[in-house]
Amino acid sequence: MPITDPKRNKPVLKNDGSSYIYYTGLGFQMIATIGIFAFIGYKIDMAKGKEPGMYTAILSLVGVFVSLIGTIRSVMNKR
Repeated sequence: MPITDPKRNKPVLKNDGSSYIYYTGLGFQMIATIGIFAFIGYKIDMAKGKEPGMYTAILSLVGVFVSLIGTIRSVMNKR
């Protein structure tokens, strides 16, 4: 039977290292998401014949927001 917090009636998270692995994975997921969006922006810039700049910057910021939303959702569902 899991240990529950009497005030919130929710299970108490164990500190057995699995949460460390979980949050490390979230960090790598954020890096990958931002990198994919930046790479797509870079390829669009190259296809348009311009040096990397506008599309790379815009899609990198979009990647940051997408990864933050995904991370927040994952953390909220974990609790």
